[in-house]
Amino acid sequence: MIRHYRDRFEVVSLGAHSNIALLEAQIAEFHPRRVAVAKPDAARELAARCAGTDVLSGHMGLEAIAAEPADVAMCAMVGAAGLRPVLRAIEAGNRVALANKEPLVMAGPLIMAAARERNVHVTPVDSEHNAIFQCLHGHRPDDVHCIHLTASGGPFYGRPRADLAQVTPEQAARHPRWDMGVKISVDSATLMNKGLEVIEAMWLFGMPLDRIRVVIHPQSIIHSLVEFTDGSILAHLGLTDMKFPILFALTWPERLETPMGRLDLTRMHDLTFAAPDFTEFPCLQYAFDAARTGGTAPAILNAANEVAVDAFCKGRIGFLQISEVVRATMETCSSTSLANLDAILDADRLARDSAEKRIGHTA
Repeated sequence: MIRHYRDRFEVVSLGAHSNIALLEAQIAEFHPRRVAVAKPDAARELAARCAGTDVLSGHMGLEAIAAEPADVAMCAMVGAAGLRPVLRAIEAGNRVALANKEPLVMAGPLIMAAARERNVHVTPVDSEHNAIFQCLHGHRPDDVHCIHLTASGGPFYGRPRADLAQVTPEQAARHPRWDMGVKISVDSATLMNKGLEVIEAMWLFGMPLDRIRVVIHPQSIIHSLVEFTDGSILAHLGLTDMKFPILFALTWPERLETPMGRLDLTRMHDLTFAAPDFTEFPCLQYAFDAARTGGTAPAILNAANEVAVDAFCKGRIGFLQISEVVRATMETCSSTSLANLDAILDADRLARDSAEKRIGHTA
């Protein structure tokens, strides 16, 4: 999107985990003032290859570029690693375009309170939350009956749970509608992704859990819906292309002419909806349980899931064991008060240790 609208954007800084080949190409094209690489060895290699570019390293480096003065900070780091950079961006007064859900899952009250204190707008990039944000515009919160988060169901929707024991990471990452990274694709296959989005929606929109619904919509044309007290429902439709919500989040409150294709309504013959099966996809149930418990329970849920998905992707556990690790960790680690960031990070660390021990006993 920035490449297409070069006259509208200047890239101030860029961050990466370890893909310095791609980052080097982006430096040559967009000339950011500073870059940061999470892996110190990769950062040193990039600095040697890009003389004259200010290259920072580690998590401190990523936090530093998030706080670089800018009109908008697009935060898209996967997992708990994105929590501190999001907070740093808010503290710096940058509008945050939030593409990673885990920070709000772990620390939603803290993040939204910080945003209110700094008068920083948090613009959702997730296709579902971006859709809800657009549908809510101009409406009073008291007029909302509930919001409906749509879910594709992932690659295994409709298959009995017993058939999934031999699923491979490659199969789980093969999403039927969206082109996404491995971790989020596996989360979509377990429906944990939708559970995390439920918690995210609570804090983004100030919506209680009992007014958030999940509906399976395999075609992924309707990205989410808002139902109002008078029975009216507003739905957001569009092609399954993340460039749409990314462009909207970058340019909000403006709308720019799309360089992508457009949805042809005359070809939309079948749009179907179904209730999720919490028995077949227990991770969704665990997310609702964590949201209902509150405190550090969502952080425990997220940490356990990150460890379990990583273990699955490395062949240490099977697909069905992801939910078993999450359940066991939530039973082992007690939720505490969401007092401050340290409490959240402590809960995250203890949950990761507990999940690793569970995996070690299982392997």
